[in-house]
Amino acid sequence: MNELLIVKILSSIILQSAPLMIAVTGETITERAGVVNLSLDGKMLLAAMTGFAVAYTTDSVYLGFLAAALIGALFALIVAFGSITLKLNQVAIGFVLTLLGSSLSAFLGQNFTRLPGPSVGKFSIPYLKDLPVLGPMFFDQNAIFYFAVLVVLAAWWWLFRTQPGLYLRGAGERPEAAFARGAGVNRLRYFYTLLGGALVGVAGAAYSLGIKIGWSENHTAGLGWIALAIVIFGGWSPIRGAIGAILFGATKALATVFQQNVAGVSVQTFNALPWVLMIVVLLLVSSDWVVRAAAWLPPRLRGPFLRLVQVAPPRALGVEFKQD
Repeated sequence: MNELLIVKILSSIILQSAPLMIAVTGETITERAGVVNLSLDGKMLLAAMTGFAVAYTTDSVYLGFLAAALIGALFALIVAFGSITLKLNQVAIGFVLTLLGSSLSAFLGQNFTRLPGPSVGKFSIPYLKDLPVLGPMFFDQNAIFYFAVLVVLAAWWWLFRTQPGLYLRGAGERPEAAFARGAGVNRLRYFYTLLGGALVGVAGAAYSLGIKIGWSENHTAGLGWIALAIVIFGGWSPIRGAIGAILFGATKALATVFQQNVAGVSVQTFNALPWVLMIVVLLLVSSDWVVRAAAWLPPRLRGPFLRLVQVAPPRALGVEFKQD
């Protein structure tokens, strides 16, 4: 492959990963607050359909994204109310909403299937876009990519560099200590669950309005589950999650290249490759192999290696908190 084709493939990987980066960041914020929201796949489907339908009807992508964010926040509100106020099982609520979102998107989106509609355009940064290799990859991209980068960086800064971010992490790690310091744990969980849900809704619309333009049944099917897996892979960190989203996009691109150049292998095999790799990675980071592998390293490298690859969920993730 020539250099121009390689740059084109890399640019495509980055753009294709942008909605996933937004969804992963949204779910990371939610789970950092201690709430498990498994409705991502159905939520993204319904948000993708709603975003495109509203944009098509109003000829405004901004209203499309707003509608998608409201859908994501509404689903998140149901999860928060059911789990925090009604004390219901968070996992069960998420699965039910996933099925609901998938079915509603197929039913309500029938009249918008495969219609041409408005889309998010490219936003080139003067001078920087002319840089060799890096210019086309990072500075001559769809506006969705820039939004995704801003969301990731803002979430990281908020989580790890601000006092409110400390309270947010406290709600998911040690809610009793956070409450003792004056934080309204359940109020925080409500707020960040809705915020994370709105971002996931935006991610769904980003796909139908900026990546695979339009709507068809099961338009984003599977991306929600991938986002949940990447949250674990990323160790509940926005930046590591963004890297995981880009790596997943790279495996999809690799599967496409193999599909075009390797004869005699079914298309389904290549389509399954990213999923298989994701499962393998999750098994590795979730097992104790990293501890055994670290034992073979020099002591000065052992700590950095473990911090890099070992992940652990927030200690109060999915745990009910009674603050009265």
